[in-house]
Amino acid sequence: MALTGRDWLALGAFMLACALTSGLGGVATATSVNSWYQTLTKPAFNPPDWLFAPVWTVIFILIALAGWRVWRRRHAPGGTLALGLYALQLLLNVLWSVLFFGARAPAAALVEIILLLTVVLIVLELFRRLDTLAALLFLPYPLWVGFATVLNAAIVVLN
Repeated sequence: MALTGRDWLALGAFMLACALTSGLGGVATATSVNSWYQTLTKPAFNPPDWLFAPVWTVIFILIALAGWRVWRRRHAPGGTLALGLYALQLLLNVLWSVLFFGARAPAAALVEIILLLTVVLIVLELFRRLDTLAALLFLPYPLWVGFATVLNAAIVVLN
């Protein structure tokens, strides 16, 4: 299927939505990543701080592409639901940063990230039904959020 001007605009919109999600999460994170967060006891498997930004950058690019591919199939059965839940997971992604870093509430963030992971897994399955490549592009996201869930839980236990 040839790309139209509307397709390119939609791709830009998905990239922008993911960039805004990343930026808003970054603003919330910046409030305490170099202060309060450094005082927490973290598990041995906690990645170095410098790793988070590049991983999230790649993930946001991949999920923007995945979302756009599904948007191109939005009229297929399940397309509207998939895109609605995609939007919800972006909001939940920002909310986790607000709770964990902004509110400095790891326990509340743990409850929220379990919800985020659940929605992300549902989106992955809906994407799989609509577009295999979109699901493959989206796959690193639930893997990373799953890891982040375990990391969040460990921080709650250790602190």
